[in-house]
Amino acid sequence: MSIPWRQNLTMASYLARQKLKGQKRFPLLVELEPLYSCNLHCPGCGKVRQPTEILRKRLSVEEAVGAIEESGAPMVSIAGGEPLLHPEIGRIVDELVKRRKFVYLCTNGVLLERRMEQFRPSPYFAWTVHIDGLAERHDAAVDREGVFDKATAAIRSAKKAGFRVTTNSTFFTNDSPQSVIGVLDYLNNELQVDAMMLSPAYAYERAPDQEHFLGVTETRELFSKVFADGRRRRWKLNHTPLFLDFLEGKADFGCTAWGIPSYSVLGWQKPCYLMSDGYASTYAELLETTDWESYGRGKDPRCANCMAHCGYEPTAVLATTSSLRASLRATLGTH
Repeated sequence: MSIPWRQNLTMASYLARQKLKGQKRFPLLVELEPLYSCNLHCPGCGKVRQPTEILRKRLSVEEAVGAIEESGAPMVSIAGGEPLLHPEIGRIVDELVKRRKFVYLCTNGVLLERRMEQFRPSPYFAWTVHIDGLAERHDAAVDREGVFDKATAAIRSAKKAGFRVTTNSTFFTNDSPQSVIGVLDYLNNELQVDAMMLSPAYAYERAPDQEHFLGVTETRELFSKVFADGRRRRWKLNHTPLFLDFLEGKADFGCTAWGIPSYSVLGWQKPCYLMSDGYASTYAELLETTDWESYGRGKDPRCANCMAHCGYEPTAVLATTSSLRASLRATLGTH
């Protein structure tokens, strides 16, 4: 099973407590962005295209940890930008792990080997290295030659050092079913990563490349072919089975943007880390001042082609916990 038992038990307990308290909205995971600056300029990403004064900003350790504590979320995904450029990223991770938060540190892998000594293996910590294809495809996606080799070497080093290592892969219209299958097989069988996440690319408004984002129909066609013949059962995918059903069009859900809120150098982002309709200074303000019902496919035209995990994975998780059959399917890892 790709999701550790400790994390599964913690999440089950957390969800049960929210239900008992009658909470309508609560975070499953917080996207923590302690900076927007990056050492790569990927054409499909809009984060690094912020104005210079924003790119120079950094969250302090106290701000980062305080935001997670305020939200009460059991899991944190640290992204950016490139988090390993943050001078105190090791302390941020250490403080969150001390509080028994499950931390996934997202990185392009370029600096991972150089910064690894700042971190310690823990059941509460995992690296998430971005791998968007095999060598030629990945290097094109990040617009720099040699990054695939650096990232995969870093994965091997981190695993050798005893860390849990996961990957995150984003796919575009210039990815074929065969190329997606190829990279997932490589990550699963050759590198033997602990778990893999995957996502259709979302159209960042600041991204230079606006031509290769997947629409809903294209996403379903791609993943139905990738997952054909029971293929997804052979990969260690870090997703609920219902979210994978959603990607290939076997299930449909509404957006639950409040399930994975984003906190960055600008504050709590409305409504999610992919869209910027203002910022709140506290998590309570985010919940109270965001019109959550106005977002999602069929409601906001900007959401028309979005099938990203930040809105739809929480919906799948909540659907899973409300069904005994779906819960058993997720627990047993029968994708």
